[in-house]
Amino acid sequence: MKIILIGYMGSGKSTVAKELAAALSLPFIDLDDYIVDKEKKSIKDIFEAKGEIYFRLQESKYLKEILEQETDAVLALGGGTPCYANNMELIKKESQSFYLKGGIATICNRLRSEKQQRPLIASLSDEQLTEFIAKHLFERRNFYEQADQSISIDNKSIHELLQELLVKVKKN
Repeated sequence: MKIILIGYMGSGKSTVAKELAAALSLPFIDLDDYIVDKEKKSIKDIFEAKGEIYFRLQESKYLKEILEQETDAVLALGGGTPCYANNMELIKKESQSFYLKGGIATICNRLRSEKQQRPLIASLSDEQLTEFIAKHLFERRNFYEQADQSISIDNKSIHELLQELLVKVKKN
């Protein structure tokens, strides 16, 4: 069984998934890192050289590749992954999924300091960032809320999120 964490960028998917994988003694896979390894380019470079459509096609291909592997794992997806192709159908069929749900203020606070590492928001002012995140969360909510379970990340430490996830994973 694959355990998949989904949510908007900055929600802590990779950090929490890494901790969860360690706690469950399972391999950890970050889909973005997997793509970088396979494509031999950074996400930013893929976006710049080949565009978002190419990236989304590759993202879907590699998600399917990971889900078809026999081994159990904890997987952190990119924020847009559930929203393209039939990715959410695959996720629902092949895994136990958790939506790390953050409010606009929480996400904005987390992303302000790391804008340069994120191609979709690198050029936005703080005011534009808030508007961008609000719009994206609204557009993506339908996909994210198809996850098996939602966990609020607002005002929680990594440790608190990990404990909450461990309880929910063990129930299933």
